[in-house]
Amino acid sequence: MDKKIIERIKGDFNLELNKEQLLKMSEIGLWLDTYDDLFSDFDPRPYNERSISVDFLDEIKRASRDKVSGALELKFLIPKDMRKIDIEVHIKKRLRDHFKKHYESLENEKKNITKKGLFIAGCGFASMFLAVLVKSYLTKELLKIALSTLLEPAGWFALFFGLETAFGSSKEKNAELEFYHKMHAAEISFISY
Repeated sequence: MDKKIIERIKGDFNLELNKEQLLKMSEIGLWLDTYDDLFSDFDPRPYNERSISVDFLDEIKRASRDKVSGALELKFLIPKDMRKIDIEVHIKKRLRDHFKKHYESLENEKKNITKKGLFIAGCGFASMFLAVLVKSYLTKELLKIALSTLLEPAGWFALFFGLETAFGSSKEKNAELEFYHKMHAAEISFISY
């Protein structure tokens, strides 16, 4: 393990300030009774593998909404007698891995939704173009009317549905994507009280 990281953690471990000062210093400060507060109660695995608590994630989502991306500090305030540096190293790594994994997963999901939407919009455009060709070059009147009646509305629907999927649905993912990006870039530290 990197000696600078260990020295920094030891410095954090020895840092004791009153509660008001700690909250003013941190962008997001959360009180912990134990390290288990960060993890699911139903997961008995070690800290470096455990599932992150949904309550914890909900709380930091609320706290991080108005924070500037890239400048976020996540400080966990934990009783001095409960602190263990070696556990904190594993917890920090687990949190970073969790946030990175979900960020990358959401990024891929957003790209796939955009691609799917653009493909559907392209099919709609092709359908409308085909309707124009049918109207222009088909000589049998009944067939011309039937095909254009089917192709035009289908084309418009597919075009608008595809564009809405590509740009509207992927926009919905942006808030979650921004959250996981902020948290992945956040500085995580533990402070005694």
